[in-house]
Amino acid sequence: MAEVKSGDVVKVHYTGKLANGEQFDSSTGREPLEFTVGAGQMIPGFDAAMPGMKIGDKKTVNIAPKDGYGESNEDAIIEFPKENVPADMKMEPGMSLTLTNQEGQPFPVVVKEIKEDIIILDANHFLAGKELVFDIELIEIA
Repeated sequence: MAEVKSGDVVKVHYTGKLANGEQFDSSTGREPLEFTVGAGQMIPGFDAAMPGMKIGDKKTVNIAPKDGYGESNEDAIIEFPKENVPADMKMEPGMSLTLTNQEGQPFPVVVKEIKEDIIILDANHFLAGKELVFDIELIEIA
């Protein structure tokens, strides 16, 4: 039976959890996830788990932050002047927003803290700095 190798297009079902067991994503009830192994389409730790798997194989992998969404980066903490926020916009800690960078690209941020004249925003990926646990089942090798 064929084993997955780098460059193969695969379809997998997966469930992603934090180390504390809290689930953040799953393909259950959806089409399997399709990607090319080793092409950089997935986080490094997920990609690295694939070679050697056979159709029907299931495995659980623990992925350290460096092989996931990276460490939390202090440079991604933004101090945003309150005067630049529309007056009718209610902001609360934990709220997700989308800003636009100088190149016009949208990027998500989370409101961390609201101070007197600035709002502290965090542009880190919500899974940055976290250990991840993925249950992976190989469905197909294309």
